[in-house]
Amino acid sequence: MKHGKKYMEAAKAIDHSNLYDPEEAVALVKKSATAKFDETIEAHIRTGCDGRHADQQIRGAVVLPNGTGKKVRVLVFAKGAKADEAKAAGADYVGEMDLVPKIQNEGWLDFDVVVATPDMMGVVGRLGRILGPKGLMPNPKAGTVTMDVTKAVKDIKAGKIEYRLDKANIIHVPVGKASFTEEQLSQNFKALMDALVKARPSTVKGTYLKSVTLASTMGPGVKVNPTKFQ
Repeated sequence: MKHGKKYMEAAKAIDHSNLYDPEEAVALVKKSATAKFDETIEAHIRTGCDGRHADQQIRGAVVLPNGTGKKVRVLVFAKGAKADEAKAAGADYVGEMDLVPKIQNEGWLDFDVVVATPDMMGVVGRLGRILGPKGLMPNPKAGTVTMDVTKAVKDIKAGKIEYRLDKANIIHVPVGKASFTEEQLSQNFKALMDALVKARPSTVKGTYLKSVTLASTMGPGVKVNPTKFQ
């Protein structure tokens, strides 16, 4: 892959053989985010889990203290009083059966997170083939299948992010924007890493956090010393 001049300049400031302290890594990543738009800062964590085993799966959610810097559109499947609660909490879209054909037939996907009350999961299940591959299926572990729709919507709007292992046993999550201060990014990154350390499956043998890398959308990756979190 051919990199541009700005990327090459930013990469020069980073020692790729070094494992940086979290604060140092955040400062370097922020400095290397030189694109004309507000880049997202992401964490990429390679774990020692084997996701093929159900007892080594990691899936959960954490509220980042300073939010993600992104406006998140929330769709809630609920009816009656719960639908009213969702609207009052600030959900962007609320509905039930009426939303199924819209998503199935019209390909409507103008939302980032889906929340559902348990009694609506039968309806949402019909959309599994569409929502599943996009990572939009509500899940109790992530707090998106719940009767407390008010808390779910407010948490998501406040900066709640979901984390899960991909097929290569890596977790990819945003920790903020390049426009955030170093302190805000460091606080968000710490909240994420604390949650991941707590989520360690008891069946994982050996090293749990194999590598931790921070990178902006267009910038080079900065390796963080994983032992700082173990």
